[in-house]
Amino acid sequence: MTQAPTPTADSVRQLVRSLLKEGPEGDGPDVRPVREGHAYTWWVGTRQVLRLAPDRAASTRRRRELRLRALVRPHVPVAVPVSVAHADWAPGLACTLDTVVPGGTAEEHEVSAAGEADLAGLLTGLRAVPVRQAESLGVPRAAPRSLEALRRMAVHAAELLAAADEFDAAPMYQLTPAGAAQLAAQPGVAVLTHHGLTGEHVVVSADGRVRGILDWTEVALGDPAEDIAGLAVAVGSPAAVRAATLAGYGARPCLRGLWLARCDTVLRLADRLDGRTCGDPTLLRTQLRRAWEPILLERVTDFKTAGEEP
Repeated sequence: MTQAPTPTADSVRQLVRSLLKEGPEGDGPDVRPVREGHAYTWWVGTRQVLRLAPDRAASTRRRRELRLRALVRPHVPVAVPVSVAHADWAPGLACTLDTVVPGGTAEEHEVSAAGEADLAGLLTGLRAVPVRQAESLGVPRAAPRSLEALRRMAVHAAELLAAADEFDAAPMYQLTPAGAAQLAAQPGVAVLTHHGLTGEHVVVSADGRVRGILDWTEVALGDPAEDIAGLAVAVGSPAAVRAATLAGYGARPCLRGLWLARCDTVLRLADRLDGRTCGDPTLLRTQLRRAWEPILLERVTDFKTAGEEP
């Protein structure tokens, strides 16, 4: 397995010069890590970002992403990053120099009603991407997760969080084994999913419009509820469900996405507090709060009729 070298400001600056075919004159572009702990993602000036694959698996995804973004771009109403240049930055390790999509993130700005319509367009566009074309690019299929298995783990984690005075475990029991069975993924339903719709990957302007979606390396053909779940964590459950409903999704995928997000956030915070992961606990608490925001659909939907589609 290729051991990735540690990027430095000098090595990154030299790499950018070679990517842009610039000579050695001058100090070169201003480069700096995107943030602490992101050694393989660098700002280049104010208009570009350099992403370095740390291993061969990430390189495969990075190279596929270049072709995938071109496939997705005509179908979605928001910006998808454009590559200025790409190459190998170390033997067998890919890199891409992309233009910056202007705006903040969903962690910085709330999504407005118009922004929810942007997200609906995103979900609609992803569903419109031809499955065969995505498969031809090497996009993998992802089997739907078992909501019942996730529920059982989340119940235990919720009890641990309750004991630590971090969470009221009572709402977790709203999802019963029978309810989880009703919200099982439908067989044969697979669409292109971003599979990584975190708050930092959703670009939001100060007026609440969604301007772009970043990082298409985890894309898979699979359960559309995964993207609804990602949005619930990124922008809150009410906004995510409204966007999915505008995109034409029925009660089953919306509620399934909601409970995937709720179980995931409970498990992530419990893992962090138990020392099994090293995420930011403040961010994890915020994500937990977003996922557990109440939605009207829960109050008006009977699990027995939640299977109605699309």
